[in-house]
Amino acid sequence: MNAEPISKELFDKLVAAGVNEVTLRFSGGSDEGYLDVDLGDIDHFDEAGRKLINEVEKWAWEVYSYSGAGEGIDYGDDIVYDLDNKKVKLSEWCYERRYRDWE
Repeated sequence: MNAEPISKELFDKLVAAGVNEVTLRFSGGSDEGYLDVDLGDIDHFDEAGRKLINEVEKWAWEVYSYSGAGEGIDYGDDIVYDLDNKKVKLSEWCYERRYRDWE
């Protein structure tokens, strides 16, 4: 997965709201893709925080193609946008299935 740039309009809204870091946690594995958005210290339960999270979710689904298709093994990609330093960190994870035979 490659990091996509945040639109200038959204970037400006996030900075104005005091957001220093945006984390996108994509996950999948069973033909469904999921996304969890974390905006750091922003209150995720008040109206303004919810609205900002919804805007980030909408943007993320527009710029990232994440179907979640797989063979039933969970996997994911995390993208962390450091807004202060204008850097992005990417990481990926997956669960590994192991079999043991007992006699």
